[in-house]
Amino acid sequence: MSTIAELMTHDHRACDHDFARAETLAAKADWSGAAEALDAFARALNAHFDAEEQHLFPAFEAATGMTHGPTHVMRAEHRDMRDALERLQAALRAQDGDDFAGEAETLLIMMQQHNMKEENMLYPMCEAHLARVQDELCTLLSQALAAEHTA
Repeated sequence: MSTIAELMTHDHRACDHDFARAETLAAKADWSGAAEALDAFARALNAHFDAEEQHLFPAFEAATGMTHGPTHVMRAEHRDMRDALERLQAALRAQDGDDFAGEAETLLIMMQQHNMKEENMLYPMCEAHLARVQDELCTLLSQALAAEHTA
């Protein structure tokens, strides 16, 4: 069985791949292909956020009693990234390559910074505090991620 960090970091990379595909297609003005790729990315990103917000964060908060700590910050960053994704989708609908590139760069920076915090701080903290339930939690997270990635 994977650890929380392995599972969620792997999913970060899968989301990154979908995002890069959308960027590449938009740069070629393949708006139809970019729309499909961005839709796949949006589903994957939201599945990742939902898995964390519905399973991982509540388990961490219950185990630690921390509700205004790292999970609070991560939820706020999720909201910010969802907003950035909406702006990116609007640029795509307008087929505005310059706006798309700018919004994509903003979202990419946000994701990179966010992922570093999770991978280097939050996930190790989760593993330390959730060691007894890690296998069950990884199963739940895997199911939540797989359901949306295949939608």
